[in-house]
Amino acid sequence: MKAAVFSTRTYDKAALERANERAGSHHEFDFLGGGVPGRVGPRLEPRTAALARGAGAVVAFTNDDLGRETLEALKGVGVEKVALRSAGFNNLDVRAADGLGFLIGRVPAYSPHAIAEHTVGLILALNRKIHRAYNRTREMNFSLEGLMGFDLHRKKVVVVGTGAIGSTLAKILLGFGCRVVGVDPFPNEELRGLGVEYVPLDEAVADARIVCLTCPLTEQTHHLIDERAIARMRRGVMLVNTARGAIVDTKALIDALKREHVGSVALDVYEEEEGVFYVDRSASVMTDDVLARLLSFPNVIVTSHQAFFTEEALSEIGRTTIENLSAMARGEVPEANRIPGRHGDG
Repeated sequence: MKAAVFSTRTYDKAALERANERAGSHHEFDFLGGGVPGRVGPRLEPRTAALARGAGAVVAFTNDDLGRETLEALKGVGVEKVALRSAGFNNLDVRAADGLGFLIGRVPAYSPHAIAEHTVGLILALNRKIHRAYNRTREMNFSLEGLMGFDLHRKKVVVVGTGAIGSTLAKILLGFGCRVVGVDPFPNEELRGLGVEYVPLDEAVADARIVCLTCPLTEQTHHLIDERAIARMRRGVMLVNTARGAIVDTKALIDALKREHVGSVALDVYEEEEGVFYVDRSASVMTDDVLARLLSFPNVIVTSHQAFFTEEALSEIGRTTIENLSAMARGEVPEANRIPGRHGDG
């Protein structure tokens, strides 16, 4: 089957081609001008959907637009299959996809270790001011003033969302000797057995030293961390988000940073990251005033949605995407890779 690949980088092209070869599949990929050094394939949106004409499926990524208008445009050029090379599907209008008869596959679990480990890396960098120390020593400034951190041992860390990623993160934090508290409507019994306590969000964050977000973005979690939730947190709290940007009300977060109520923040995701993340904008003027303000704080680290970015994760994304394309060519999607609530899986 021919598949049009949107938002293509060199590493996407390499992973998909390698997985296609290993599986012995015969899918033909159109990387739409991307996948070569210095060039990025176009983002999927209503005005670019026509580029998929003649393909049997599109392969889309996190920041591609799969809203109703885009899906209608895809159907208009004969495409009714979408392979998401991501676990999250908040960029997909599920109701529209159902109504239009689309087959949708995703990559539900590629490497929880990748994201959990990146989360811990951000915690350590923020706590011990490693990003600031790096810049100082390169300028021959070896002062320790302003670089003091704290021991993670025995500190209360809240993990919001204890699915595959959150549970992996919790186990790593337990290894540091942290007191880990989970927030999840469906507690993980294995974690409970390891000593993780489950309590509601308001209670959990009240005295937490660190709050980590590893939950999916849904109607219920949109702006879960808002002005009210932040007000419940202790002064000087560290907030780390490696889930989805819109889980945090960014303007409320900035206000809390300005008041020094929030002590430090690490974001691998951002509410308005579309069109900004994954692109080299070093020679451009930053037109997003909110992101520019976040980047101005010395106690804020922003990474470009890279928590997933490991060799193992890309290999699994490629493998599962090929599996989904092969299944969709037969008119089905592997059960484990379906969007929850679609294709008759309840």
